[in-house]
Amino acid sequence: MKPVEVYILSGFLGAGKTTLLQNILSQEKQNQRKIAVIMNELGEVSIDSNAVDKDTPLKELLNGCVCCTIQGQLEVQLDNMLREYELDAIYIETTGVAHPIEVLDSCLSPIFAEKLSVQAIITIVDAMRWESRSSLSIQLRKLLLEQVQHADIILLNKTDQLSEMKKANLVAEIQALNSKSKLLMTEFASVPLAQLKPMQKPLKRHHEQTHVHEHLHMRTYVHTFNKPVSLEQFEQFLKEMPETIYRIKGYITFTHSELPFLFQYSYGMPLYMKEQLKRKNTLVFIGENLNHQQLVADLKALELND
Repeated sequence: MKPVEVYILSGFLGAGKTTLLQNILSQEKQNQRKIAVIMNELGEVSIDSNAVDKDTPLKELLNGCVCCTIQGQLEVQLDNMLREYELDAIYIETTGVAHPIEVLDSCLSPIFAEKLSVQAIITIVDAMRWESRSSLSIQLRKLLLEQVQHADIILLNKTDQLSEMKKANLVAEIQALNSKSKLLMTEFASVPLAQLKPMQKPLKRHHEQTHVHEHLHMRTYVHTFNKPVSLEQFEQFLKEMPETIYRIKGYITFTHSELPFLFQYSYGMPLYMKEQLKRKNTLVFIGENLNHQQLVADLKALELND
């Protein structure tokens, strides 16, 4: 039996992994291939799973990082996938703070020796975030560098926001860090599937282990609103919240609308997309050294003020 292909999708918070996954799944569907997805979320609530078609087998790993705290669960879910479905490929979407090499280790477990064939670690890089990475803590800068250094394919995303000179500088920087990878420039994480084939087989490499909680101090906070809130006050909250909150995603209902919005926030940019169905008003916050008590107070104040 032919081994099932595995692709590991890596990249920092908000770089565009879920958009990339959607683009890939759409193309795989056109090719009539049998695809499954394993999606890892740091928090205890899954938001991005809605991006995966219901016909696509999906397994979720919640409330931990697949590269460390719940690494064993990844092996279990991979084994379950192989038992339950006949597949051509599995795509593993990691959290934004995952070390791809740790994920690779799980896929290279002896129990999968003849069952899985890891094709590539695909790291998507937010061009704007990369350019301003000096504003991040030392640990997170190291993480960004490692996500690039261990990639087989690098997608430099959101390049439409850069001048030609800045593009050239970033390409030179990234190629200096990882000259063996295939580097592609993308907008909206759009890339032909044929391009996601590595130039050479990935090798197991050493890296500096960084635990998502102990060293990076990354935390999640899940907040559920009991009633709609004012859009104006919510946007004021966004302006005043700590810069160490890197990502927010979830659903929120405002006083001016009966239906909720899918809300995503990364790199200082909020995005609202109106939903057609009622959803639980839950937001997941991902950041460094989060002050949970302050967050709780600020978010509850939005409901009280209303």
